[in-house]
Amino acid sequence: MFRNEVFALDKESRERGRILINRRKLHAMIPLCERTIFNMEQRGEFPRRIALTTRNVAWDLAEIEEWIEARKASGIQAPRPGMGA
Repeated sequence: MFRNEVFALDKESRERGRILINRRKLHAMIPLCERTIFNMEQRGEFPRRIALTTRNVAWDLAEIEEWIEARKASGIQAPRPGMGA
């Protein structure tokens, strides 16, 4: 439907500066698998997707960027293989 990776939902959203990103752009920013993102959304640990149609979803770019900054600030580190829990 939309060929652009970043697009605004409607006139009101554009006026407020809301930018939505599609799945491809999200995965370019957040290198997690689809199921991990979905599970994190369900637990409230990741911004919720916005249903544009029955087959197309998008995420609010500002919410994604805030999530990234919060993760950076949290200091959470992934366990290293072989180092134990």
